[in-house]
Amino acid sequence: MDKSEVYRRVVGVVCRVLSVNEGLVEPDNHFVFDLGAESTQSIQLVAAFEAEFGIEIDEEAALGVQTVGAAADFIAAQLRMEDDG
Repeated sequence: MDKSEVYRRVVGVVCRVLSVNEGLVEPDNHFVFDLGAESTQSIQLVAAFEAEFGIEIDEEAALGVQTVGAAADFIAAQLRMEDDG
């Protein structure tokens, strides 16, 4: 899956979990400061990303990912590792 597809799907998950308009989501948006994510929603985002992409994400590592673009990069790297694995 190419990076643009990963990003598109990440944005879809973010919009569903955080109830934000897709047109307002930018790669450099911070989940907490720009999109208003609360701590419980951060956990929900990780679970939703796992379900969307069929991967397991280490929660500690994932919680260090703070922007939409960084989440797409993180997930793309996870997918590559699984493909190589």
